[in-house]
This record gives sequence, C-alpha cells and structure tokens, in this order.
Amino acid sequence: MRGSGPSVLFIAGATGDGGHFERVAEILSDEFTVVTYDRRGNSRSPRPDGWEGTSTEEHSEDAAVLIEYLGLAPVAVFGTSAGAIIGLDLAIRRPELVRSAILHEPPMTVGMADPEEVMGAIQQVVEGGMQRGGLRGGVEAFIRLVDGDEAFENLDPQLRERMLRNGETCLVTEMPVFPAYAPDEATLAAVEVPMQVMVGPDSAIGEPAGWLAGKLGVELERLPGGHTPYFDRPQEMAEALRPMLRELSKQPV
Repeated sequence: MRGSGPSVLFIAGATGDGGHFERVAEILSDEFTVVTYDRRGNSRSPRPDGWEGTSTEEHSEDAAVLIEYLGLAPVAVFGTSAGAIIGLDLAIRRPELVRSAILHEPPMTVGMADPEEVMGAIQQVVEGGMQRGGLRGGVEAFIRLVDGDEAFENLDPQLRERMLRNGETCLVTEMPVFPAYAPDEATLAAVEVPMQVMVGPDSAIGEPAGWLAGKLGVELERLPGGHTPYFDRPQEMAEALRPMLRELSKQPV
C-alpha cells in the first residue's frame, strides 16, 4: 500500500504476485493510494491447509475482504489477464465496493472463436516445459510464451524466483478455472459499475477483450504494449492509466 489519494487496487493474473505492478504502482503513487497483493496461494500468500481447488468467486471474495479490511471502498480496480476476470466478478458480486473497473485482456474462453485451439496451444507449451523441468519448468515456459523471452530475462530476480515457485497454484489449481468463467449476457448487460476494457496492440491474446467490451456496451481501449506491459513498459502503462483513473475516480458513489 503506497501513496495517497483515490484508492486503486491492482489484481494480478497468472503467478498472482503483487510485484508484477511494482514499478507502475510507484509511478502512480504520487496521485493515488495504490494497493498490490499476492493472490491466495501465490508467492508470499501461502496455500491454505487442505486447499485443493479454487474458483473465481473465491478470489473475488478475497479481494472484497482486502478492500473492506483496508477501508478502501469504493475502490478503482485494475485487473489484468486472470486478474481482469477476478475484477469483473468482484464488480458483479460486490458492486458497493467498486467505484470503477479497468479490465485488461481477460482470457475468457467464452469470448474466443476457437478456445480449444488457443488453450491447447498453451497447454502444449506448458507440458513441454514440465517435461524439461517439472512445475517450475512449466511456469517458465508459460511466462516466456505470454510475456516473451526478453521480459522474462529482465524480471527482477526475486520476483522471477517467486513466480517460478507458484507452479502448483498457477498450473494445477488456477489454470483450469479462470478461463472458464462465463457470466451470462444478462448479467453482463446489467453491470452498473463503470467499466473500461483494454487490449494491447502488440498482444496475441486480446480477442476476448473485444467480446467483453461488446457485452458490457463499452468501447475497447488500448493499453501500450502486449499482454504484460507492467514488465516492459511500466512508464507508458502508468501514464496511459493515469487520466483514466482520474476520470473514473470522479464517478459518483
């Protein structure tokens, strides 16, 4: 938790580490109270005893409890990838806590023209990594696929090590769950929380964002870079988000 001003909660996608947003959060903390956190079972948030399965709702409730505990409500939410799916569910289930939500590239299979091909290609890469190096190798292969080799090599070493240790949570517990999240069209059309849906012009996995924007009745916005601009383009990402967060923070409670 850093900075002062209107509150913003960042929700990470796969590997669930709040450190994904470290540089973006520091830039925005001159104007906003920025909160980042490690999601359940990832990095510095240990796996609960007996925790063998999860749901999108469980993670959105975790975010809700955090918001309430820290006294942040109503908060602006930025969620990326699986974090965007969590942010969407949070806005649907607990709208009183969410002032606005920015959803960046949610990988919802319901919004993919050929989900079996997309998810099958990802699974093939992950399985190849696991054959070479177990769960750790599978996580590395996934990160390299989604983020790119250069981004992976340039990660903060401590952050990278935490991410690589999240194999069981990322690949076994979470990966089958988040992409399958599919609220019905009536639920999406009834969302009252102000929304923005964003996609990176350099991303290869932005198709569901366009689908979701259409169902929510909002324009699809651009965020610089690919799927993980918080790693390789943090300054550009922060400055693209700043005016949006300013405007969304003015929304009436």
